[in-house]
Amino acid sequence: MIYFIGAGPGDPELLTLKAHRLLKQADLVLYAGSLVPLQVMDCCREDAVKVDSAPMVLEDIVAMMTDYHQRGKLVVRLHTGDPSLYGAIGEQMEALDKLGVPYEIVPGVSSFLAAAAAVKREYTVPGGSQTVIITRLAGRTPVPPEQSLADLARHRGSMAIFLSVGMARRVQEELLQGYDAATPVAVVERVSWPEERVVQGTLGQLARLIEEAGITRTALILVGDFLVSRGRSLLYDAGFVHGYREGE
Repeated sequence: MIYFIGAGPGDPELLTLKAHRLLKQADLVLYAGSLVPLQVMDCCREDAVKVDSAPMVLEDIVAMMTDYHQRGKLVVRLHTGDPSLYGAIGEQMEALDKLGVPYEIVPGVSSFLAAAAAVKREYTVPGGSQTVIITRLAGRTPVPPEQSLADLARHRGSMAIFLSVGMARRVQEELLQGYDAATPVAVVERVSWPEERVVQGTLGQLARLIEEAGITRTALILVGDFLVSRGRSLLYDAGFVHGYREGE
């Protein structure tokens, strides 16, 4: 079996138990070297073959995974965060499907979840935003026109923006077409890594905050009132009745 595994945001203790077990058993681990910390790779067997996929193309990756699989070896394809978010696993799975090679996906903790933990906030605030938008700014990878940051910003939901911190001024300009300049923002760099940094301010300050901090990659931009709002859920209110508790 070939396993596509989510490595989580960086902290090896945020690996799932299943991911940790498979890493310890794997004969081949193909990993994204620029994004997976060495501490995560320390979970692998010492004698496992560990290959950084950064300089490889799709055909090389599939060929190596298939070769080890055909020799009866356990193969792990290690992606950061959760493989379903900007993981580029679709083309790999399609190639394996054509070859009749079985695989399984092991979900991981996404960096957008770790970022909310880092700033100690809920994306969905009782009485406030109940919508979370996960997106990115169009760059070399296009974004459908109807999903531009400017259009999404008009919803004024809680937003986590991936892969865009290097285009901070464009991000700010588009977001200002929907959010107020006073909307809270947070930039979380290398969340859960030892060198994690959090920069906070308002949307009107966003580009300047990023430039002054020297953040150019491996960071999430969080936007929305959830960063300062603290609503109160009815769930634990003494007067709230549900199937497990009578109201007072």
